[in-house]
Amino acid sequence: MADQSPDRQGAREAGGTIVACATPPGRGGVAVIRVSGEAVRAMTAEILGQVPPARSACLVSLTDSSGELLDRGLALFFPAPNSFTGEDVLELQVHGSPVVCDLLVARICELGARPAGPGEFSRRAFLNDRMDLAQAEAVADLIDAASAAAARAAARSLRGAFSEAVEALVSRLTGLRAHLEATLDFPDEEVNPLEDRTLKEGFEELGIRFGRVSEAAERGRILRDGLNVVISGRPNAGKSSLMNVLAGEPAAIVADEPGTTRDLVRAEISIEGIPVELIDTAGLRSAGGGVEREGVRRARAARDEADLVLNVWDAAAGGRQPRPAGRTIVVRNKIDLTGETPGAAGDRTVSLSARTGAGLDSLREILAEAAGGSAEGVFSARSRQVNSLKEANRRFLAAGSLFGQGHSAELVAEELRLAQEHLGEITGAVGSDDLLGEIFSQFCIGK
Repeated sequence: MADQSPDRQGAREAGGTIVACATPPGRGGVAVIRVSGEAVRAMTAEILGQVPPARSACLVSLTDSSGELLDRGLALFFPAPNSFTGEDVLELQVHGSPVVCDLLVARICELGARPAGPGEFSRRAFLNDRMDLAQAEAVADLIDAASAAAARAAARSLRGAFSEAVEALVSRLTGLRAHLEATLDFPDEEVNPLEDRTLKEGFEELGIRFGRVSEAAERGRILRDGLNVVISGRPNAGKSSLMNVLAGEPAAIVADEPGTTRDLVRAEISIEGIPVELIDTAGLRSAGGGVEREGVRRARAARDEADLVLNVWDAAAGGRQPRPAGRTIVVRNKIDLTGETPGAAGDRTVSLSARTGAGLDSLREILAEAAGGSAEGVFSARSRQVNSLKEANRRFLAAGSLFGQGHSAELVAEELRLAQEHLGEITGAVGSDDLLGEIFSQFCIGK
């Protein structure tokens, strides 16, 4: 990924040698101090009295400016470009005393290094083409993983699974653009590019690939961030009871009086290793006082932003049941009063009793499927990346629509170019310093 854009080149020139403790603050058996930059070799010789053999752990004595011993530990020297950052890197494994770490970091700073900023080591790895932006973000995702499934997904992205999927889309987009633009370069051939069979097949095949990658990325996003599930419905349908039984604790107040829930009530659960945030909301009705009306407004806003909505319906009350659609699943509650059989009707309606627990297993299966089903083969993805992928797909679909309607080939080619730019935002082939600053500021110091 040899991008030499002004943004990336300017970030390289900021340079300098950086140092940070890469292990969490506090006492421990071992702490790791990491140094990266052009002055590492000279600093290593000054502190250790030697430069250790490349990529070999050596037992060394670490001294201050007067030659007094600070600690004994292991030193590993990684010469550029074969290191994590692509620069000369020194890693010191010392006793896990905060005092010792502070003394060593201060000593290295005396020799000309500066404290690293959040994510600066990973940022340098990206800027020096040791990894692309999707892989760099996977480093932080692996550190922050809240489940074994999320950790495996982040490891897949770190190995390049997400990047490879995106690059495959870019490659096919490039092929389509090249084929289309080649026809524009030879107008005298009297070939109508919009009737080209190869282009038609290319659009169809790429559309399928976009769908597969988009679905995988959304599953990865849910695996990383969790599934946001809003429990909605009319008053007294049993929303809070359902919330409590799913959470396994009395997270929400349950009462016969309509309008008991006024604000959003949240609870965290885990479904198949995937974090799920449940949000109980105010019953949807037009009556009630000012406080309840505000609760209804918040309920509608939460429902609009949810990954999934459980529309709870009182099966014993009769009336016209809502239809499942889009991100909504209809939950027919209180079947213990109607005598109907618990379980799912398709993948969008489930009958259950929050009071007895009948049918809850079917609902949990639906939630697990909505959360991505099996995490096998899933790569981690972030909202930023998913949004860029959606924009790329939107531009591609616009190109396909223009192509199908017989519009000029120039317009089709421009939409394809914009789609490719949005894909470039995912891996960092297209970006800005502001974007990089926002991304890496979320990393921990020393990574």
